[in-house]
Amino acid sequence: MYRDSSGRALTDYPRPSVAVDTAVLTVPVGDPRLAVLLVRRAGEERRPEWALPGTFLHEGETLAVAVGRSLSEKAGLTPDVAPRQLHVFDDPDRDDRGWVLSVAHVAALPWRVVAPVAEARPEEVCLRPVDDVRGLLFDHDDIVRRAVADVRARYAERPDPDGLLQEPFRVRELHRLHEAVTGGLGYSADTFRRTMLPLLEETERRSEGSVGKPAQLYVRR
Repeated sequence: MYRDSSGRALTDYPRPSVAVDTAVLTVPVGDPRLAVLLVRRAGEERRPEWALPGTFLHEGETLAVAVGRSLSEKAGLTPDVAPRQLHVFDDPDRDDRGWVLSVAHVAALPWRVVAPVAEARPEEVCLRPVDDVRGLLFDHDDIVRRAVADVRARYAERPDPDGLLQEPFRVRELHRLHEAVTGGLGYSADTFRRTMLPLLEETERRSEGSVGKPAQLYVRR
């Protein structure tokens, strides 16, 4: 058995429990605001009712497997969702049950992926606009804030980097999506167009069924 220079084995040191919590973000159709998916916690009185989907890391399990398991079991999302690691929340007092680290993750998913879950499990799953999030379990408010900042920073640099919009799309549709994700771009549609066009690729298709001249359709480079 390994021992360090003080003669202690790894098991001699106090060790925290490790949890994973995931902020799943989306833009619902009909309510163009960035929203976060929350799950209802049953049977825990005196605790907030809603939280991010999460779980404890099992022995021999990777973080990615634990995240996939929690999203499947708690939120009903398919295992092919691949969140990104966001931040380790390590305040020793963050969880009143004991010493628990949370390895937070973030996933921005298209509404077509999230909608079936929200519609099938309305008593267990809800979507809340990110700017209205407060009073969640533990430090989940902080996790949501960091996740939102992360995604908004990504959308400031690239056209729809998380693929929320189905290709091909019009620049106007892309602009509306970025407005929803960022909560307001703060500059004109013309400026947005000039910024994003070099990062898009024209297709041979144009929009159909719209009023006026058919618009050019694009895909992400």
